Amino acid sequence: MQMIRALTFLLAGCLSHGALADTVITAARLVDTERGRVMQLPAVLVSGNRVVEVGTQGELAVPAGAEVIDLGDTTLLPGFMDMHVHLSSAPKTIPFLEARLQSVPRRTVNAVRNARRNLMAGFTTVRDLGSSGVSVIEVRNAINAGDIDGPRIWASGPALSITGGHCDNNYFPPELDVKAEGVADGPWAVREKVREVIKLGANTIKFCATGGVFSRGTTVGAQQYSLEEMTAIVEEGHRRGMVVAAHAHGTEGIKAAIRAGVDSVEHASILDAEAIRMAKKRGTVFSMDIYNTDYTQSVGKANGIPEENLAKDREVAEVQRESFRAAVKAGVRMVFGSDAAIYPHGLNAGQFEVMVRYGMTEMQALQAATVNAAALLKRDDLGVIAPDMLADIVAVPGNPLEDIRATEFVNFVMKGGVVYKAP
Repeated sequence: MQMIRALTFLLAGCLSHGALADTVITAARLVDTERGRVMQLPAVLVSGNRVVEVGTQGELAVPAGAEVIDLGDTTLLPGFMDMHVHLSSAPKTIPFLEARLQSVPRRTVNAVRNARRNLMAGFTTVRDLGSSGVSVIEVRNAINAGDIDGPRIWASGPALSITGGHCDNNYFPPELDVKAEGVADGPWAVREKVREVIKLGANTIKFCATGGVFSRGTTVGAQQYSLEEMTAIVEEGHRRGMVVAAHAHGTEGIKAAIRAGVDSVEHASILDAEAIRMAKKRGTVFSMDIYNTDYTQSVGKANGIPEENLAKDREVAEVQRESFRAAVKAGVRMVFGSDAAIYPHGLNAGQFEVMVRYGMTEMQALQAATVNAAALLKRDDLGVIAPDMLADIVAVPGNPLEDIRATEFVNFVMKGGVVYKAP
């Protein structure tokens, strides 16, 4: 039996780009992210792109002709979901300022490479919150068409910004008057811009409510869009069925975004008790990138990041982490959002350990990247390994509930019933 399993496992690896009609996956453990428990000796039956049955080894009936993939002493998890990435951003080998001058075709190439890196790291779903033109939108379309490998992508296209705001082109000389594609000022103008990015193919909306770390001349905590403008963006996005995200570091900007009705607040760096109460009461989700400051401070200068930006990162780093701790303790809904691109794509899972260090249990961290993220995207077919769910399944060595860093060593990736990575 072990020889048969080994042979079928090798065959599964060889057929990694062809959907298997019937596949049974076995491992030592399975994390039930919906119920917050662990199942021992699971067996998962996959047919086509969906999970058909979840049972235990020796009890689940293996259909005739099914491929059996025995993953040994590993833990099965739903595919990870990162709710804040930038796939088209430049690799770390390109200096910070030069990266801002890359063409849209070059950024599209970046996105193709980075999409695959995310998938191979176990992130079968990502939300891209800000990219040039249709670079990531078209990469998403190519993945959906089966032309290239990558995760499921929700893409905002250009992020909305006030003139001179965090998401404007602040690194060009002022006399060039080069505005970013997402710049719009005033309630009616922002409504038009939301309609424009949806026309481009966006399937989520992102706007910048405050200043930011990686822009020039903006105060990281200062509110930028007014409440009236934010409300117009959210109303227009929701009217079209979009999930709306707000970049917001500062307290007043966070509160204004919550009042405007955003679905998620990105970064949420400087929280007070009122902001936490508001988020909890309204069901607003926080997506807090508490991992990437380590990378920024260690290699940012070598990568060409100006001192202005490094100083702003230092300003919010520990404040954001303490805000994270307070939000977790209060029971605010949280999702996994890494802001991958600040550090190299594919290292996203490094954030799990930091989330646990700053107050989450291992199960809560895993749920943030699975069921919570699926709920934010309003998808009831993702985030759990269960019958009728899309077969997005990853495996990690050992038990991540005992050592969360196991998530950094994904050795099996299935998306939609197709195996993309196997030991």
